[in-house]
Amino acid sequence: MVMLRKGEWVWMDSGTGVPIGARVKVTDTGHQLLVDDEGKEHKLSQKEDSIRVMHPTSVEGVDDMIRLGDLNEAGLLRNLLVRHRQGIIYTYTGSVLVAVNPYQELPLYTADQVRLYHGRRLGELPPHVFAIADTCYFNMRRHNRDQCCIISGESGAGKTESTKLVLQFLAAVSGQHSWIEQQILEANPILEAFGNAKTIRNDNSSRFGKYVEIFFNKDGVIEGARLEQYLLEKSRVCHQAMEERNYHIFYCMLTGMTTEQKKNLCLGDASEFNYLKRGDCIVCDGRDDAKDYTRIRTALKILTFTETHCWEILKLLAALLHLGNVSFEGGAIYGKLFIWIVGRINSVIHKTPTNGPKYVQNSIGLLDIFGFENFASNSFEQLCINFANEQLQQFFVRHVFKLEQEEYTKEDIVWKNITFNDNTQTLDLLVGKPLNVLALIDEESHFPKGTDVTMLNKMNQVHAKCNIYIPSKNTHDMEFGIRHFAGVVYYDSRGFLEKNRDTLSSDIIKLIDTTTNKLLRQIFETQLSANAAQTDGRKQVSTLSGQFRQSLDSLMKALSICQPHFIRCFKPNDNKKSMCFDRDLCIRQLRYSGMIDTIRIRKLGYPIRHTFKQFLQRYRVLLKTTVYESSVTCLHPLPIQDAHDSLLEWERERELNRKALIIQRLQHGFQRLQSTIRGRLSRLHYLKELAAAVTLQSQVRGYLARKSYKSKREAVTVLQAHTRGMLARKTTNKMRTDAAAEPEPVSEQEMVETMFEFLPHKVSVGGREGPAPEGFEVMLTTNVPVELPVVEYDDEDEEFSFIKFSALHFQGSATHSHITQRLRQPLLHHEDEGDTLACLTVWWIILRFMGDIAEPKQINQEPSTIIQKNLGQRQNRRLSNLVGLDQVLNIRPYWDLTLHSTKFNRTLFIPYGQDEIYCQIIKQLVNNKNQKSSLRGWVLLSICLGIFPPTELLIQYLESFLRRGPSSYCPYCAERLRRIVANGERGELPCWIELQAVKTKKPTQVSVALMDGLSVSLPVDSACTSAEVCQALAKKVNIKDTYGFSLYIGFYEKVWSLGSGGKHVMDAISQCEQEVRRKGEEEQHHASWRLYFRKELFTPWHDSSIDAVSTDLIYRQVIRGLKSGEYHSEKEDDFVQLAAMYYYVTFGSTNSVESAKNVVGECITTELIETKSQGKWIQLVTAAHTQGPYINSRRSTDSVKGDVVDYARQKWPIFFSKFYEVTQMSGPPLSKSNFIVAINWNGISFQDEKEKKLLELPYPEVTGVNKSRYEQAIPRGQFLLQSVEAGEMADLIQWYLEGLRERSVYAVALQDINRQDDPTFLSYKRGDMLVILKDGEYSSDRGWIKGTNERTGNTGAVSTDTVLVLPTLDKPSDTTLSLLNLSPDQRTVAQNAPAREEAVSPVSLKEFAYDYFRQPGKEGGRGAQARGREKLWAASKEPIKQPLLKSLVGNTDLSHLASFPSPILKYMGDYPIKQVRQPIELTDQIFGAATQHVPLQDEVYCQIMRQMTSNNSRYVVDYGWQLLWLCTGLFPPSQILLRYTQRFLESRPREPLAADCLQRLQMLVSMEPRKLPPHQVEVDAIQQDSNQIFHKVHFPNDRAELFEVTSTSRIRDLVRSIAYKLILASADGYRLMNICVSGGPATMPYLVIFMRKLWFNVTPGRDLTADLTFHFPQELPKYLRGYHKCTKEEMTSLAGLLFRVKVDTDRSQFVMIPRMLKELVPADEMKTMSPEDWKKHIIASYNKQAGITLDEAKVAFLKGICHWPTFGCAFFEVKQTSEPSYPSIIQIAISKQGVNFINPKTKEFLVMHPFNRITNWSSGSTYFHITIGNLVKGNTLLCETSLGYKMDDLLSSYVNMYEMQRQAVRPRNNSMFPT
Repeated sequence: MVMLRKGEWVWMDSGTGVPIGARVKVTDTGHQLLVDDEGKEHKLSQKEDSIRVMHPTSVEGVDDMIRLGDLNEAGLLRNLLVRHRQGIIYTYTGSVLVAVNPYQELPLYTADQVRLYHGRRLGELPPHVFAIADTCYFNMRRHNRDQCCIISGESGAGKTESTKLVLQFLAAVSGQHSWIEQQILEANPILEAFGNAKTIRNDNSSRFGKYVEIFFNKDGVIEGARLEQYLLEKSRVCHQAMEERNYHIFYCMLTGMTTEQKKNLCLGDASEFNYLKRGDCIVCDGRDDAKDYTRIRTALKILTFTETHCWEILKLLAALLHLGNVSFEGGAIYGKLFIWIVGRINSVIHKTPTNGPKYVQNSIGLLDIFGFENFASNSFEQLCINFANEQLQQFFVRHVFKLEQEEYTKEDIVWKNITFNDNTQTLDLLVGKPLNVLALIDEESHFPKGTDVTMLNKMNQVHAKCNIYIPSKNTHDMEFGIRHFAGVVYYDSRGFLEKNRDTLSSDIIKLIDTTTNKLLRQIFETQLSANAAQTDGRKQVSTLSGQFRQSLDSLMKALSICQPHFIRCFKPNDNKKSMCFDRDLCIRQLRYSGMIDTIRIRKLGYPIRHTFKQFLQRYRVLLKTTVYESSVTCLHPLPIQDAHDSLLEWERERELNRKALIIQRLQHGFQRLQSTIRGRLSRLHYLKELAAAVTLQSQVRGYLARKSYKSKREAVTVLQAHTRGMLARKTTNKMRTDAAAEPEPVSEQEMVETMFEFLPHKVSVGGREGPAPEGFEVMLTTNVPVELPVVEYDDEDEEFSFIKFSALHFQGSATHSHITQRLRQPLLHHEDEGDTLACLTVWWIILRFMGDIAEPKQINQEPSTIIQKNLGQRQNRRLSNLVGLDQVLNIRPYWDLTLHSTKFNRTLFIPYGQDEIYCQIIKQLVNNKNQKSSLRGWVLLSICLGIFPPTELLIQYLESFLRRGPSSYCPYCAERLRRIVANGERGELPCWIELQAVKTKKPTQVSVALMDGLSVSLPVDSACTSAEVCQALAKKVNIKDTYGFSLYIGFYEKVWSLGSGGKHVMDAISQCEQEVRRKGEEEQHHASWRLYFRKELFTPWHDSSIDAVSTDLIYRQVIRGLKSGEYHSEKEDDFVQLAAMYYYVTFGSTNSVESAKNVVGECITTELIETKSQGKWIQLVTAAHTQGPYINSRRSTDSVKGDVVDYARQKWPIFFSKFYEVTQMSGPPLSKSNFIVAINWNGISFQDEKEKKLLELPYPEVTGVNKSRYEQAIPRGQFLLQSVEAGEMADLIQWYLEGLRERSVYAVALQDINRQDDPTFLSYKRGDMLVILKDGEYSSDRGWIKGTNERTGNTGAVSTDTVLVLPTLDKPSDTTLSLLNLSPDQRTVAQNAPAREEAVSPVSLKEFAYDYFRQPGKEGGRGAQARGREKLWAASKEPIKQPLLKSLVGNTDLSHLASFPSPILKYMGDYPIKQVRQPIELTDQIFGAATQHVPLQDEVYCQIMRQMTSNNSRYVVDYGWQLLWLCTGLFPPSQILLRYTQRFLESRPREPLAADCLQRLQMLVSMEPRKLPPHQVEVDAIQQDSNQIFHKVHFPNDRAELFEVTSTSRIRDLVRSIAYKLILASADGYRLMNICVSGGPATMPYLVIFMRKLWFNVTPGRDLTADLTFHFPQELPKYLRGYHKCTKEEMTSLAGLLFRVKVDTDRSQFVMIPRMLKELVPADEMKTMSPEDWKKHIIASYNKQAGITLDEAKVAFLKGICHWPTFGCAFFEVKQTSEPSYPSIIQIAISKQGVNFINPKTKEFLVMHPFNRITNWSSGSTYFHITIGNLVKGNTLLCETSLGYKMDDLLSSYVNMYEMQRQAVRPRNNSMFPT
């Protein structure tokens, strides 16, 4: 007996076999009653033994029925009932979702719900279809495995809606709002319209099955989808049961089409057509057919159905309706049309991946197939439908029960098998056994005489004994039954065979073949083709059941490879009523769905399995230690129960969160430590700045005090002067009559003339002799006033003031201004005592020259012994060649020249000695009141500026001083300073013509003699070099081929070369003058020197035909040389041949004795004529002329001149040579150690002083030159020579060698190369001569050339590292080749290069290779095994055929992607490239795959570092550093490789990019890796040796600035950098936008614009920079285009502000207002007033705003419009056809409030949708689609616009911003289990 209390819940017998819940009620009389769940009262009998107390979990219901205490049918049923009454339609059964159709709209499918369930674990939130969808998505991404969701249930249970909800959820969480997502979603309205209909049980019943497979990329983004349709119910087109309708599309088109369209198709109402009225149901409650038609047309547009397509479909549908009225059944046409539509949709939404055959997509499949059907009359369609449901039930049973329990048995888990309803026998009956039901139907269908009766009889005979099959009752009964898992169903066999055959007669096919309807022909294309090809009428065709079975088999195979998820849809009643729960109907669905057994096995079983490795990797975070035994493993998977899996996941997430908090605390602590340190450093910095400020303040106060004192002192001085003047005037008046007349003032020019009157009246120019200069005279002995202005030098405010220099660098109390006494110490500091004495002596000389001290009476003293002693210590400074200022100053002849020269020369070579001289002169010029002294000082400074430059310490101060000098000397001295700094210090005394130039302050003209007898006059100055003279002369006479021409100077009988380099011309002239004085000819102050321009050197590749002018000059030089005896030969025939050619050039082909005589006289030396008679020479020359080859050929004289030049070049190379005196320090022994090296085009010659050859070296035998000490390597040995001109020698030889190698086609092999396995390469042996083919196929700059082996005749690529290109234009002799068969030591020298020294021994990957590289030799190839394991980490020019890392060798998918070794070799130059390729192509190949596949990233690092290790080519290594630099900006290496990479970089500190790579690597470790290979600008930058990348950013106010970006710069970083630089209040809301520029430069075809994107927190006036730079220029165009609604008063006020912005305060522009209206007034409002009225109002407004600035006017404009609701909106004008109540053209304005629809004509708001009501949106190339409301019954709007992508982006940005704000304030609920 059960004791019950009031209110207690119990189970009681319901009379139906399933107990019902009841509650104890006590009546007023004290009797107990039971009130059951249906509200019925039952008396409680004392003997009631069927009553059981209800478990508490069954009272209120549970989310997951596994947790029910009453785990039975009654418990499950009541749990669904209780939740249904609470309005809760979703319930879990483990991971299976039970969904009860509510038959009403519930607020469960909003965008907020999508965001709520995304990323949450199953069970964390209340049950929901979104939770199952998110589980599919999460598992797909977690396990990289395809998923499927099987949605089952009876018709009307809500399968289609659940499918749509899952699909919409997946599209939403994909997060891209892409057009493909919208196209997939839009397939549903079309499929529902053509495949769904109203039935008795369901207003939107799917009359076909579909399987939707959605494809995702590895980032979880939808890339496409594919639809499969199954068994459309074609019979519905022609027949419908009562209260049922035909397919929706017919009713929608008839209500939605326009009258004109219906008229064209002869259509009326639905009641007029037999096909639509047979069910006696035209209208379906709850459906708006007209609105649905608009929705369908929108969907067709989105899925790219053209208007033509749509019209053809409508025509075909209309034709079907008309056929129905003539008793014709057209179901086949409709079925084919449906298949064509599905195919058309698939062609749009399903694209084959273009990423290659190995590209893998994951997918989620959604199966929405017809539910189990059992009607009063069931036909062939119901049999197929129920067969499909049997297959799905078997799949469910197999997955949930069979496989689970078999796995437990296999793994020896203690388990008691659970019995479950298995439908295997039913499937055997239908398709499994031989002669199964469907096979018998097919068999009978193929018999021509087969009927439904014969078919039924066979089925009865074969299956009569089967307990699943129920045969017909008698021979007249056409029904048979089958016991399905959901119950017994009886089928009427009438019409089975006809429906199964599913064929059209050939007559109908032929009729269709005659149609002109393209769509009809297209949908029957297969049948038409088959009918045309059919020759045998007995050809067997497939049946409908066969096709269906085949489709179903492929479906089951697809499902079997996926991880399945199940949604069981239940309908609570058959009447489609809300809040009505039919217990009998629901218990039946529970039973056949297997829910009870599912609960039991889910509760007790272990459905979750992990491998040991997966389990350890995922849950190792829960370990209490980081140490574990890696060798421990388990071969079997680890089974886990659902609850345990959820618990583990919860614990894992909690532990991750805990450790993340620890890391955050450490980071925060570190940040606090950093902030503390920064605070201390900031305080120290502040204290330093404070001290500096105090010092600066004290200095400033001192300066101001001194300035004040100075001004007061000057005032007192003026007062004193006036007083003294008054007294002096009295005395002067008395003395005036006795005073002699003062001489008149003389000018500065007159004074200079007087100073230089010691010069001769006519000074020689360029060697033209003039009168000798007279003796020096004492100048300016009379004190005469001069008009040279006194310049004040109070320039301390300038940056490089001489006052500042003196304060910083002068010693003691020395000041910057003029004095007249001797110094006690030099102005600048000098360590040496002798240096100090020399500087003081110079000061004494300067004072005497400037007249600041009196001259001594006698100058007879000898130099002091101290001076001589100090001089002896400095003899190695070549004092005799130094410039002595005293020699310039010897215009006073009574000075001791020796003493002064010695002191001044010494001063030039002491540290800062030159600066000392300049400082002393400048000091005496500053504030010098003595005009005569000042003029002398400027003359002295001018002379010095032509001799030696100041040091870097003084030069800027000297330039500043000269800028403030007198106008007569300032530009002159500045130019001399520039010239002496540019050309360097002189080496000799200034010459006489320089003094003449100082006198006139103009360049000197010198005459240069050419070899053709002409002379050219050129201007020169003190700093002029031989190079400048040669260049100027070549330009003047138009010489193109200038190489080898030099400037010569002749003096008496000597001529020597000044070259064409940096030698000073005036030094050579000065040497001539010194030689005159040395010979005792002091009375002659000019020297008979002359300058010549002649050929000194030839190049080995000289071509006389290039430049006729230079050839003519050389020709004249040769002829002159012949006559003068300069060129001599032991063979007289040489002279005869040259004379004959001269004969032809001079006189042509004519012969005469007189001409021959002239030729002999002009070409043959007198000595030779005297040796052999003149007549004999005339005879020889005439004969040679007559027989000359040029006589008959009539060659031009220019070409014969070239022959003369070439003859002389070949005959006398020694006469066209550079000569250098050298001393041999080491090398092969020669007869002398001191000799002369002659260098010419033919080679190098060692000669003694008598021109005897010691050694002759052709260039092919010279293998290398060391420029630092002139070390010359040859095959015979290595010479070490010492010379004062060693650098010039080495440069000349190196230039010849490089030029010859560049032009040479001959090379010799330095080592054996055997590459027979690769035809690209040439094989050769050491010593082989190779002929280089310069056809441009390979680039020598990249280290590869194309060559032919002379020995073998083969041709291929040759590495320049393995050969020596011979510096020769002719084929080398065998002797030379034998000499070039070098030893390894000599080969090192030959390959030139000094080894790079490393401060730290470079680290390689050798150690890393031992553990992580594969075994060597596996890639095959000759010598692979011999290379050994350690060779894998060293450079090789042979591409490897397998990855280096052994972890990749077995991975076939990634191994083929690791194709970057060859691109790496090609980029670095270790592999030949036949054609020129852009570097970006190679970098894409190198890094492209690695950016997509993380395991390849370490391989890239290893390949690059390997190729940089032990690589002898500097060129190749440099390109390797470029790749490593790019790599360290893309992705970091793994933690294992990271430390090796860091050591690799740290061990190469001298490499320019090593430190930068290390820094980039450290930054990259803490960042997300890049997703794409390097950009073009990165590759271009590093190719130009620049690691800085600058990008121009434009702003809306037409400004632009450059900002530096790096490889790791992110958009947000650049945005913040720009905001920081612009001093914006915040970077939030701004964006970078790319705009493509057509016709722009190829390197930059776009502009980057920085502008405000999101208009939130915008208050005009708060951030002035933002207002002026962004807000005003962005809002003004919107206002002028007329987007805002505003009043007339507002417009006139704003126009006044805009007018002020345009003209500021210029009132004269008032007249221009009518023409400026389009810049002041909205475009659509301009005509509301006349231009004059606008002008009047604008002027009035302008006057009211008087006194404000332009910036204030802009801010006022913003303040005037900021209160408008459209302020900050982005406007888009679109065309729409979705909403009939809206105009066709509307404006969409997106702002921070939401999306506004505006009527563009009235500017009135049609509607405003906040962001939380926007469910979905997407954009295509010409469309934008938006869904408002929930996912079930949302309103959609399709807009035609080309700016959909902008709307999409802006809408996404606003939504993401608000979502981030919500997440920031909303704590995440993780409370799945109690803590």
